[in-house]
Amino acid sequence: MNHQAITPKSGERGGARLKFIIAIVVFVVIVYAGYLYIPVAVDGAYLKDAMQNKVDAAVAQGYDPNWVTEQIKKSGPEYHMPDNATITSTQKDNRVEVRVQFTRPISFPGFTYNYDFDYTAKSTAFLTIK
Repeated sequence: MNHQAITPKSGERGGARLKFIIAIVVFVVIVYAGYLYIPVAVDGAYLKDAMQNKVDAAVAQGYDPNWVTEQIKKSGPEYHMPDNATITSTQKDNRVEVRVQFTRPISFPGFTYNYDFDYTAKSTAFLTIK
C-alpha cells in the first residue's frame, strides 16, 4: 500500500481562512447589534413593570388616573423614555389603565431600527376599592 500524507491544496486552505473570517465578522455584527438593542429592550421591560406598579398603587390608594400620568412622566428619564411619548390614562370599571407609546431609534451602521413601545397596563381587580 502506498501511504502518502494527504495535504490540502493551497486553495482549500484559503477557503477555510475565508470561511473563518466571515464567521468572525457575522459573530461580531450579531454581538454589536445585541449591544445596541438589549439595553433598549431592558428599559422597555422595566418601564412596563413600573407602569403596572403605578396603576396598582393608584387603585389601592384611590388616586386619580392623572396621578399615574404624572408619575410615569416623572420616571420617564430613568427608562430613557422620549419627551414626546404619548401617555394616556383612564379609569374603566373601577380599574385604572395607562397606555404609553413611543418610538426609540437604534442606529446601526447604515441602518436605523425603530424600537416601537406600545403597552397598556391595567390595575389588578383584587386591589379595587369600592
